[in-house]
Amino acid sequence: MVCVVMGLSLLAPWLTPHDPAAVDPPNALQPPSPRHPLGTDRLGRDVLSRVLQGGRISLMAGGAAVVAGAGIGVPLGLACGYWGGRLDFLGMRVVDGLMTFPALLLALLVISAFGPGPLQATAAVGAVLIPGFARLSRGLTLVVRTQEFVLAARALGSSDGSILRTHILPHVTGPLPVQLTAALSGAVLAEASLSYLGLGAQPPTPSWGGMLQEARDVLFVAPWMAIGPGVALFLSVLGWNLVGDGLRDLLDPYRRRRPAL
Repeated sequence: MVCVVMGLSLLAPWLTPHDPAAVDPPNALQPPSPRHPLGTDRLGRDVLSRVLQGGRISLMAGGAAVVAGAGIGVPLGLACGYWGGRLDFLGMRVVDGLMTFPALLLALLVISAFGPGPLQATAAVGAVLIPGFARLSRGLTLVVRTQEFVLAARALGSSDGSILRTHILPHVTGPLPVQLTAALSGAVLAEASLSYLGLGAQPPTPSWGGMLQEARDVLFVAPWMAIGPGVALFLSVLGWNLVGDGLRDLLDPYRRRRPAL
């Protein structure tokens, strides 16, 4: 599912049968047909073309948000877990403060400060993801920093940067792929939620959440307007969740199935 959704989205400029922004009022709200496999919307735009193009916006925004959240959260967790003290206290209080806000409310606060738009939505979702990465990397660092090989490296005179880079970071990054996949599915869904509220990609730029919002008023008249982006969003989120579950089973030795005797 992940490969299909990502492949179709990345190849959207070459796969879209029509211009996703081209309006054709005489053909508005047309049901699915050979010319328009997923029908048309209220402005006569091809729904299939907009679903494919909207996938690029949603997946790119979700991926950029995960990169931003991990890029800030992981170094913050490493620093707090390794050095501890006041840095750990202050850093974790900031993380705890971010976690007191519901994810959607925190994203709305960020967007209210910078205005609506795809970049602002990406920054808002990235801010929501920082606490999860920070707490995970900090907890793993607290465990690894007391191991004998870290104590031996410190006794041999290795610098803090060398210990973090050579001994701690490889052990911390092991569980991160599972967190990344779970965060990516949540980021795609969060971006769609913000676009549904009109705070993400602005018309006429297509996005899955924006398309669902446009289909709300004509849901019983033209359900095909919601089926296309809804199924694409469902498959994307479900696919990344299944990938995360598979990686967790693969990387966690305690969850691996032992062969039958």
